[in-house]
Amino acid sequence: MQKQIPGSTITVPVPDHKEIKVGTLMSIIRQSGIHRSEFE
Repeated sequence: MQKQIPGSTITVPVPDHKEIKVGTLMSIIRQSGIHRSEFE
């Protein structure tokens, strides 16, 4: 999935499996704009 915003594109992967890599998860959290502690 992608969202176009002025000056950037936000891409969120939609995995077709139960687990995603830590780096992918951290990237999703970072792009969402929420703090990691709010996600946990």
